[in-house]
Amino acid sequence: MNINPSQARSFLFLPADRLQRMEKALSSGAHMVVVDLEDAVAPDAKPLARAALQERWALLDPKSRARVAIRINAVSTPWHEDDCGLVETLAENGLGGVVLAKTESLAPLARLARRASGVPLLPLIESAEGLAALDLIARAPGVARLLFGHLDFQIDLGLQCGADERELDAVRLAFVMASRRAGLPGPVDGVTVDLQHTEQLEYDTLRSKRFGFTGKLCIHPNQVATINASLGPTPAQVQWAHRVLGAASNQQAGAFQFEGAMVDAPVLARARSYLQLSI
Repeated sequence: MNINPSQARSFLFLPADRLQRMEKALSSGAHMVVVDLEDAVAPDAKPLARAALQERWALLDPKSRARVAIRINAVSTPWHEDDCGLVETLAENGLGGVVLAKTESLAPLARLARRASGVPLLPLIESAEGLAALDLIARAPGVARLLFGHLDFQIDLGLQCGADERELDAVRLAFVMASRRAGLPGPVDGVTVDLQHTEQLEYDTLRSKRFGFTGKLCIHPNQVATINASLGPTPAQVQWAHRVLGAASNQQAGAFQFEGAMVDAPVLARARSYLQLSI
């Protein structure tokens, strides 16, 4: 699998103090594995988790390293600077991305961009302050994708969302619009915490897709296949894309009729997007 953070549909969290599960995570089908130094690790365990990750890094092959991102603690925490030091070290050895928890401004992103030159930055927006700076964050140098931490966002605003999360519709649209204005791929939606009912995961993932999100965070390997399938084009869409683009290559006119429908530039653009997403 040769996928970068801009293309990835599934981002599987792996607690940094459970690195014995690394191989399972990498073989789960997840496009990216996010080693979590933030919420998944208790404060007292963070130094050991950080050291263990640096030690484990030497055992990963280059392709695996490119599929691993690290979620580091927010700039306001006492662990942020040590996390950045680790990122700087791993950036020289193939790190696939950096997820900055609770991103709210440009300054920490600028520092990360300097210390981890060339590593894709994945700001996680989890607050009203972060939402207010969304366009600036999306345009920051090094940013590859916007991530929506919708659970912490609800807590920050005191929201009481229903199962359909209609209360967040405007926020999700804001993420997609900011990404489009900045020339970024579609953003990455938050996790589904219900591990018992696949219907909820399917509902959440298809909602993400309808809004224009092209990736989703997940917390269990069993969620990966559903996310990859739901966010990607269907086999029928891929087959149609090949057919219509093949027909277009034999046309001289700007628009033409194909399989009972009119085909013009927007239709061809949609066909090309299906093929780009069929990873």
